[in-house]
Amino acid sequence: MIIGLGNRGFVRKSGQSAIALGSNLGDSRTILESSLKILDQTPGISVIAQSSWYQTEPVGPPQPDYLNGCALLKVEISPLELLERLLAIEAKFGRVRQERWGPRILDLDLLLFDDLILETANLKIPHPYFRERAFVLVPLAEIAPNWIDPISGKAIGQLMQEVDCSGVTKIEN
Repeated sequence: MIIGLGNRGFVRKSGQSAIALGSNLGDSRTILESSLKILDQTPGISVIAQSSWYQTEPVGPPQPDYLNGCALLKVEISPLELLERLLAIEAKFGRVRQERWGPRILDLDLLLFDDLILETANLKIPHPYFRERAFVLVPLAEIAPNWIDPISGKAIGQLMQEVDCSGVTKIEN
């Protein structure tokens, strides 16, 4: 079911999107940077900005800390096509979905797509939990502090100020 379609009145085939990246298995930094290169070489997708990397405490069962970041994409594909491409990249790195919120070699989450509000069986935009997660909001605010969440009407920078960011540490290059 589509809840809303943004200010242009239709589900678009192009626009700007925000994604979150995370890894806590293997050489996380190399995995994340490689996944961004693959994304940027994927037809219909251009990486236009990426955040710094952040070490973050895990959510869920006991597991190693994560390396997280966010990226902004210019896309010439629909949100569902973008989701398919993100899942294919996860699979390329060996991602197997077993335990909810468990450790993972690569996690690519579609957070925002312009001002679209969309709910289908496989995809919700905006991502339903991003407003609560410092490990998403801190890197996203670094590259898109003024992007307005179409649900809350608040800027990403403002949303970040409303969560506890103490478990998020910027990794210096």
